[in-house]
Amino acid sequence: MSTPAKPNPGIEIRAPRAEGAEEVLTEGALAFLTDLSRRFGPRIDEALARRAARRERLAAGERLNFLPETRHVREGTWRIAPPPTDLQKRVVEITGPVDPKMVINALNSGADCYMADFEDSTTPTWANLIEGQRALHAAVRRTLTHVDPATGKQYRLNESPAVLLVRPRGLHLPERHLLLDGRPVSGSLFDFGLYLFHNARELLGRGTGPYFYLPKLESHLEARLWNDVFVAAQEALGIPRGSIRATVLIETLPAAFEMDEILYELREHAAGLNCGRWDYIFSFIKARRHDPEAVLPDRSQVTMEQPCMRAYTLLSIRTCHRRGAHAMGGMAAQIPIRNDAAASERALEKVRADKRREVGDGHDGTWVAHPGLVQLAREIFEPGLGGRPNQLHRLREDVTVTAEQLLEVPKGTRTEEGLRHDVRVGIQYLEAWLRGTGCVPLYQLMEDAATAEISRAQVWHWLRHGALLEDGRRVTAPLFLEIVQDEMGTIANEVGITRYETGSYRRARDLFVRLSTSRELEEFLTLPAYQIVTTDMEEEQS
Repeated sequence: MSTPAKPNPGIEIRAPRAEGAEEVLTEGALAFLTDLSRRFGPRIDEALARRAARRERLAAGERLNFLPETRHVREGTWRIAPPPTDLQKRVVEITGPVDPKMVINALNSGADCYMADFEDSTTPTWANLIEGQRALHAAVRRTLTHVDPATGKQYRLNESPAVLLVRPRGLHLPERHLLLDGRPVSGSLFDFGLYLFHNARELLGRGTGPYFYLPKLESHLEARLWNDVFVAAQEALGIPRGSIRATVLIETLPAAFEMDEILYELREHAAGLNCGRWDYIFSFIKARRHDPEAVLPDRSQVTMEQPCMRAYTLLSIRTCHRRGAHAMGGMAAQIPIRNDAAASERALEKVRADKRREVGDGHDGTWVAHPGLVQLAREIFEPGLGGRPNQLHRLREDVTVTAEQLLEVPKGTRTEEGLRHDVRVGIQYLEAWLRGTGCVPLYQLMEDAATAEISRAQVWHWLRHGALLEDGRRVTAPLFLEIVQDEMGTIANEVGITRYETGSYRRARDLFVRLSTSRELEEFLTLPAYQIVTTDMEEEQS
């Protein structure tokens, strides 16, 4: 990975200097990206156009439902390719950003798998992306080390690291630092392509493979697109077809209606489905943004016990196991709490309850966001598995899920404190994101882009429909702005005046207010936030 890149026709790099960039953006890597981008960039544009068209139809009153034209797929007896040996047991998976320290800690955590996340927990600054690719390159070769500059503590990989999976950015996110023929390349193809190019053969030589998580798919046609990308990439690199394996996150409401179809399109490359619960809740709001009857209660009340969430997770288990695919559970947001044993135990008990539900329902494994939760999750799951590596034998033929069940609106109350919490979380998360940190603990929960999206979209939805609080007041723009002003004072007190003044809190506030009060709901908060980050970079360079 040391060959410097030569000029590549059509490629323009617009980025600040990043250590080791020449090792990542080699001539071969750029040629590989160029080929993928020219072949599949137009199809990604078409996919995004289909999403926009469906949004318009939903706004006009169309209701989501299972597709009549793919009924034969749902009723067929097909199965996906058998999982590779090292993906047969996925009891505990840890997720997190791709900085070297996190990569080492996650791989050493005792989890079965680690999902290195270029998406929800990583701000896609140029430095973060390059550092992440370099860290994964070294991790694959077991050479990754890190020295904490603050403490001098040394980190290195142990002898039995977790199996590595990589989550590239969603199809909607561009990579503005790398232009092809004058246009940004797809962030999805950038993250996927660089990792695959540099590591596929090494991984296969070590008895594992290039494994991925695919985020935010909305249809089986997008799964078909990814399958075609996989086929083309394997052919270009000369590796066996089927080497790539992908687990799809079912984290959009439209995708819940196409689980069978998504697995079918990816059947030679599929590894399973995962219930990405937080993005799913966000998508529930987004897909039903124009429906005044679909206004949700406080974010804290939209739990996995809500009937629509139960329907979604049980359907994923039934669908996966019928097709020989792993049904992965999701992320409980609670984390261990330092210096407060009682509060920490309450948080951990919520995690235990979540994992008991998942293994009892039939999930094959689960996610955690913190190394301190790996053993807890394992202690719940492994007894529930009864000595088996998974629960593929539990077909859950007793489960029947209707469109109405998936669309049932969660019940609960809307409170001023719920609104205030959304504001505090949304502003503080955006502030961290703008500084380059995509995953941050807030109020005893681990917040990433997915959870922050719920807060942001919920405020917009309550304002859009004048939601009624439990005290009888309606959520209006003046009330919202008053709360924002109050909560900025609360945030300043919590973080301290020095950090407040030197941070990006005011810019985060302005962005949060703009997103919350806009005429239309912005599809993803990361799109305007990324515009800010890259504009800052361009101004620094000029």
